[in-house]
Amino acid sequence: MSVYTTVTETELTAWLGDYSLGKLLDLQGIASGIENTNYFVTTSNGRFVLTLFEKLSASELPFYLNLMAHLARHGIPCPAPVANRHNQFLGRLNNKPACIVSRLSGKSTTEPTAAQCATLGQMLGQMHIAGMSFSQIMPNPRGAAWRAATAPLVRPFLSPEQACLLDDEIALQARQNNSGLPQGLIHADLFRDNVLLNDEGVGGLIDFYFACTDALLYDVAITVNDWCIDAGGALNTTRAQTLLQAYHAVRPLQAAEHTAWPLMLRQAALRFWLSRLYDKHQPRSGELIHAHDPGHFERILKNHIEIGQVVWL
Repeated sequence: MSVYTTVTETELTAWLGDYSLGKLLDLQGIASGIENTNYFVTTSNGRFVLTLFEKLSASELPFYLNLMAHLARHGIPCPAPVANRHNQFLGRLNNKPACIVSRLSGKSTTEPTAAQCATLGQMLGQMHIAGMSFSQIMPNPRGAAWRAATAPLVRPFLSPEQACLLDDEIALQARQNNSGLPQGLIHADLFRDNVLLNDEGVGGLIDFYFACTDALLYDVAITVNDWCIDAGGALNTTRAQTLLQAYHAVRPLQAAEHTAWPLMLRQAALRFWLSRLYDKHQPRSGELIHAHDPGHFERILKNHIEIGQVVWL
């Protein structure tokens, strides 16, 4: 989440005329993340989040908005899109596709506990089960083809050692076939800043705009690579095992997933190392933008390679 496209109170007031959300009381830009323009919006009817989409087209967005509506109906605490007076979730604001969704309670954590990892593992399992009844399909836009296409764009900025690591890992992952693993709807970006926690547990899962159809285990690996990693990029086995056990209690993991787990952790680390390298060296202009350090996921990847076999259940 960042602010690339400025929205004034006057512009938003006019746009909200197509909704039954009451009078605009407050508008604040959200200065985190890197994909879309986001604002906190407070009206006389409640608190919401406004998103202007900087990359995704209007034709791509119904998948994500329908998914959030589906999950919300199935008891998953995620932003519920608000329909306008034409019963449409998607509108247009300042020449960008835009939507407004419910704002959830809770706050993110920077230092998750084992108990919080357990709570999240359980919620992730519940989300995967709820997604099984969602009929729309979205192939992973940041899968093998994206990795192969993006690597040459960042390789000139790497040291020889880094370039060798990147090339070797992309070649290794290209030989992996995850189609035999359980497939379904995944969040694909369930980092700590995309989970809101409160006293009762998970108050909200947010930012579904990387969601897609892929191996469910890949989603677990992405989550573990953020929630269960120490500052130096090493896996915290206590937190990882706690999260995995809680997930397994909701959606039992199969033998094939046990086998695939070590390389899946590496694939998840590679994906975010590569995307952060691209965002660093091919930045977009904008305001309040916070690019993330690609070195963090390079260290995670190296640690996974060094350890080889990693904690499981």
